[in-house]
Amino acid sequence: MTVSSADERKLIDSIPVNLHIGGAWRPASGGKTFSVDDPSTGERLVNVADADAADAAAAMDAAVAAQDSWAATPPRERSDILRRAFDTVTARADEFALLMTLEMGKSLVESRGEVAYGAEFLRWFSEQAVRIDGRYTTAPDGKSRLFTVKKPVGPCLLITPWNFPLAMATRKIGPALAAGCTMVVKPASATPLTTLLFAQVLQEAGVPDGVVNVIPTSSAGSTTGPLIADSRLRKLSFTGSTPVGQTLLAQASDNVLRTSMELGGNAPFLVFADADVDAAVQGAVAAKLRNIGEACTSANRFYVHEDVADEFSRKLGEAFAAKRVGRGTEAGVDLGPLIDDDARHRVAALVDDAVARGATVVVGGSVIDGPGYFFEPTVVTDVPADALVMSEEIFGPVAPIARFSTEGEAIELANSTPFGLIAYAYTTDHDRILRLPNRLETGMLGINSGVISNPAAPFGGVKQSGLGREGGYEGIEEYLETVYVNIALT
Repeated sequence: MTVSSADERKLIDSIPVNLHIGGAWRPASGGKTFSVDDPSTGERLVNVADADAADAAAAMDAAVAAQDSWAATPPRERSDILRRAFDTVTARADEFALLMTLEMGKSLVESRGEVAYGAEFLRWFSEQAVRIDGRYTTAPDGKSRLFTVKKPVGPCLLITPWNFPLAMATRKIGPALAAGCTMVVKPASATPLTTLLFAQVLQEAGVPDGVVNVIPTSSAGSTTGPLIADSRLRKLSFTGSTPVGQTLLAQASDNVLRTSMELGGNAPFLVFADADVDAAVQGAVAAKLRNIGEACTSANRFYVHEDVADEFSRKLGEAFAAKRVGRGTEAGVDLGPLIDDDARHRVAALVDDAVARGATVVVGGSVIDGPGYFFEPTVVTDVPADALVMSEEIFGPVAPIARFSTEGEAIELANSTPFGLIAYAYTTDHDRILRLPNRLETGMLGINSGVISNPAAPFGGVKQSGLGREGGYEGIEEYLETVYVNIALT
């Protein structure tokens, strides 16, 4: 069912567009705003308050003022608040889904999937809030007792990306709240509306004033820089590109901040000769086209054994060709637009470079004319190793395919990158399945599965793909300090 323009406008008009600081909704101190646009049309949706350094300082003041009381809030109360937020987001799933589709572009089907995924972080960490445990033991020499206490790290700066506006917010905010931390949240300027609506939900769920502060801004560096330099900040969590992450890490080093960095990816997708090719194609579609290919977990390089490469390439091309591209609010649409025109032309340049170096386009390969930032689902084969598309994160619906002959060659190709967020492999060889986790340089591995993200599992990478883990039992540890206590026996 296609959503009417009247329903779209009604939703947009209901979203708070001011800063959320200390429990109050207020305009930016300088009175500035910036435009949030619909990537399917290029037209403005609404103007949002544009925070500056003074607003960031006010948000930090609010977070610091609320920290002690929030840390002292009983775990069960924090748990109940998160569970109420989960219930509300779930009940308002259609509202959140439409809002994400309007500001980010993905189809309503995908947006609904993100609502379910993002809400689950709230439920998961509501359950973890009451399971923050230390330990008690006897010292090996028997002369003292040793125990540890877990306590919240303190005020946090959470910087979220544009591609998963709800899930990336809940994946950071959920464990921070569960642990007893206050926070300043800086959403991406392209997609701040979902975070603002979520902040409203948290307020209604009972989050005290000052615990969650949201500061949209069109000038990220000048706003977050002073926050990172503030000696009261204790933790920085960022999801985004590796170059930006490196800059933030350098800034965070001055105050030796706790950091979580979920950075860029260059995921290999390996298809071995013994694989179920049809299953591999299905997994490849999911791993590549989820979120229009605009995901750090997106399969970026396809390495297929020479015995099945032709069959896999043909079937993947057929699957891509069957996908309907259009505005995400329209019924039957599979893939929406890319986030902006720069992103679309960057993807086109990667395809053109591959073709110029000898690759063959199986399907797609072109910008789609008309309003919005659409690009055809694209499969290219026989892509040489020096093509830019094999070394740069694509962030679009393009699947470059190359061949390999042996397992050793496949692993060498997969590891030939400074990144190591996620890898995928299709094989029915159980011995190989047991070998791959130790041989592939990756933080996550999908075996015979094209989508593996799960709130109950640790998400994160190695090498230049980041530091720390989000989700799972590990996720809340990122927001906790360990205090060791020694009690001497008399």
